[in-house]
Amino acid sequence: MASDARQFHLVTHWHLDAPIRRVWEALSKPGDWPRWWRYVRAVEQLAPGDDEGIGAVRRYTWTSRLPYRIRFDMRTTALQEPVLMEGVASGDLQGSGRWQLQSEGSTTRVRYDWIVLVDKPWMRLFAPVLAPAFAWNHNQVMREGGRGLAAHIGANLLGCS
Repeated sequence: MASDARQFHLVTHWHLDAPIRRVWEALSKPGDWPRWWRYVRAVEQLAPGDDEGIGAVRRYTWTSRLPYRIRFDMRTTALQEPVLMEGVASGDLQGSGRWQLQSEGSTTRVRYDWIVLVDKPWMRLFAPVLAPAFAWNHNQVMREGGRGLAAHIGANLLGCS
C-alpha cells in the first residue's frame, strides 16, 4: 500500500488448469461476469469503444464480504489478446486495473493489479483505519472470482493469492 492511506495497490494471482484462450474468453466478456463471479452485481456497457474494444466504457456494481457496494466506470485502455487487458476506473474508486495472462504448459497464470484511490466519502474518511479491512475484503472478492471463473470454464483453481 502506498503512503496515502486512501491509495491501494492490490495484486491477485490465479493459477488455473485451463488453456489461456479459455481463460481469456471468459475474462474478456465482463458482461457475463455476474453469472459466475459472486460479488459482481451488474456490468452495464456505456460505450462500445473502437473495433478492438479500446475506449469501451462499462459501469460495474460490486458487493463484497463487508456490507458495502462499490460502483465505478472502467474505460478500456489496452487489449492484447490473449495476454493483457487494462483500464482506468472512475467513480467510487479512481485508478487503474491490469489483467495479465501467461500460458504455462496446459495451465494459465493470471495476475491482476488494482491501483486505486477510494473516493467514496465515507471510505476516504475511514481509509486510514480501515485499510487492512479494505484489502482483506478485496482479497475475498478476488478469491471468489477465481473460484467462479474456474467453475465457469470447467477448470480447477490450482492456486489463488
